[in-house]
Amino acid sequence: MQVTEKLIVEPKMPKSWNRASKPHKFCPGCGHGLVLKALGEAIDELGIQDRVVFGCDIGCSLLSWDFFNVDTVQTHHGRTTPVMVGIKRANPELITIAYMGDGGGYAIGSQHLVNAANRNDLITVILVNNTVYAMTGGQMAPTTMPDQKTETTPYGRDIKDAGYPMLGPEMVAAISHEGAYVARGTIARFRQLKKYIMKALVNQMTGRGFSFVEALSTCPTNWRTNAEKTWDFVENVMPRYFPTGEFRVTGGREE
Repeated sequence: MQVTEKLIVEPKMPKSWNRASKPHKFCPGCGHGLVLKALGEAIDELGIQDRVVFGCDIGCSLLSWDFFNVDTVQTHHGRTTPVMVGIKRANPELITIAYMGDGGGYAIGSQHLVNAANRNDLITVILVNNTVYAMTGGQMAPTTMPDQKTETTPYGRDIKDAGYPMLGPEMVAAISHEGAYVARGTIARFRQLKKYIMKALVNQMTGRGFSFVEALSTCPTNWRTNAEKTWDFVENVMPRYFPTGEFRVTGGREE
């Protein structure tokens, strides 16, 4: 008896799925994928894909350079904010998003973040806080918590020598002006984080002012934690020092 091979035809995917099905390049358990998912859903629901320019910093953030089907630019480390400010000033109709980690935003790029907030530049900054320099091996970052162990603080961060962790949204809220939007969310509360990101984008779209969202995130590779301990740290430990909520907003606040 002859066996006839059947031709299996793969179904055609809609054009809009061309890049949506690509897996991300981050480590297993990394929170960047969730932050970017929240951003992507916000962009889709606002219907602004054709107007968005996405800028990503060096570090783990750079792995998002082809995550979205939008115009994207990679910048030098810490320079994402001024690049997006320049693009926005050149074409005010665009919606510019600066995406970075805590190192790029609070260390080498802190001066750009502070001055953009003080000028009330019409851009949206999303900063991922995982408490370490993740791309380069897990060294102490501006957001490393007191007594937290890293590659460069094997006995824990000593606040007498290294100072306290950076409280970014609190700082940005203090120096920003009327119309700015500042919030801190967490991947442990995805819907709230997505709402904050959407508010930040709308704040830019309506011309109110500078928009900034910090997202508490995970880094099990450098934390050296299993799934249970990783989630406990981001959900229960980090918010004790980095409280979530809105720090500056036009209208009502949501804690």
